[in-house]
Amino acid sequence: MEYATHEVTQGITLVFSFILFLMVLSLALEEKIHAQKSIIVSFFAIICLVLATALGLLPFGEVTLPNGHHVSIPVYIPAVDWGVIAIILGSSIFVDVTSRSGLFTWVAIKLTKASGGDSLKLLWYYGFLTIIFSAVLNNVTAMIIIGSLTSVSLNKLGKADKLLGFLLIEGLLTNIGGLMTLISSVPNIIIGSAANISFVQFFITASPFVFVASIMTIILGAKIFAIKALTDESEIAESAVLIETFDENDGIESQGFFWFGAGMLLLFIITIATTSILPVARELGMGFVALSFAVIMLMRYKSEVDQFYRSVDWDLITFFITLFVVINVMEHAMVLELIGEGISLVIGSEESLFGTGALLVLSAAFSSVTDNIPLAAMLAKILAAAGTASDSSLWWAVVFGANLGGNLTPIGSASTLVAVTIIHKNNINMSFIRFVKLAIPFAFAQILLALIYVLVFLY
Repeated sequence: MEYATHEVTQGITLVFSFILFLMVLSLALEEKIHAQKSIIVSFFAIICLVLATALGLLPFGEVTLPNGHHVSIPVYIPAVDWGVIAIILGSSIFVDVTSRSGLFTWVAIKLTKASGGDSLKLLWYYGFLTIIFSAVLNNVTAMIIIGSLTSVSLNKLGKADKLLGFLLIEGLLTNIGGLMTLISSVPNIIIGSAANISFVQFFITASPFVFVASIMTIILGAKIFAIKALTDESEIAESAVLIETFDENDGIESQGFFWFGAGMLLLFIITIATTSILPVARELGMGFVALSFAVIMLMRYKSEVDQFYRSVDWDLITFFITLFVVINVMEHAMVLELIGEGISLVIGSEESLFGTGALLVLSAAFSSVTDNIPLAAMLAKILAAAGTASDSSLWWAVVFGANLGGNLTPIGSASTLVAVTIIHKNNINMSFIRFVKLAIPFAFAQILLALIYVLVFLY
């Protein structure tokens, strides 16, 4: 495509920075202006596209295909990460159809029985399951599956009042679990590749932090949301009687479909986890895998698939599509480069304790309001251009900051936004401001722990 040759002046960059600020402010005031997140971001996407086009900042023209044909693609089409959209759409439909087999109810009741009806034990079970799923799957898929299981468990126990705490903690844990391996998140892949960090080295370095941060998050969450263990003998006895009435087979209408759903879920998890090394699937991506499994499951209801299409959260999908457009325009308007330059000025030309700590904190702060993928790519280029050694703590500062920044706001990561969406589906109010208020203690503690870990053990 032909790129515009207009110079991006500092004034233009500042104007778009102000637009980004206004969008974040509008999202924070969504309850006051009575608008859904998708409408707010769509409005700013239109403003960004019109203004950027008028100023000649965006690429336009025809794309030449290998066969010589010319195709004209609207500028906002390649701006969207369709892989993420496909993962959200495919995973949502797959989980929705699979849940009709009774599989999720079966798993949830088994876990609930194992906990003895103890909310705190159940939180630990789901917490570590979230970490494991986030490490081997992508964060969005992990949150969709765990969120479905959690809703079943707490509703069966008659403890729907604890659902907000469980779902919020699980959403935050997805970003911690995303630190576990080199392939757990896109920023990990970007930084790992630029710094030549191996899969084993990444796991050995990140896993101690993930273990400690997970325990800390669950303990803090239990305290904040008053999720307590059963201690009273009468409560324990009452819970035991209630648990005995649970039958994990209640939701299973067809044994054949149940075992088919179980096999497909296992195959889905294995395929998603190994997509990066599987022939064909590696090229087509996780989005294709998620959509393919969704189609296979829909074959069960081939004459009534419209019921599942109606249940798709189009507000969430529209939000992500338009957010990608806004962030793409910000890249062309040099807003992300301005952020990167500001960060590089703070960290200085040589590695230092202050610079490493500042890089981690600033990476987290900017990742909470912008997509952490282009930000990680920008910072990776800056560090690589400076000849940063592969064992430098600066690389890890970006890894931890880019991942943990997603826990500061509901738009900081796809998984936290999915968690908020599941919270809304359960008729629990969760605004932008309320999420930030609830998440700040967790995010602050996690970032502080990351600072200590990087500066003491990795510097």
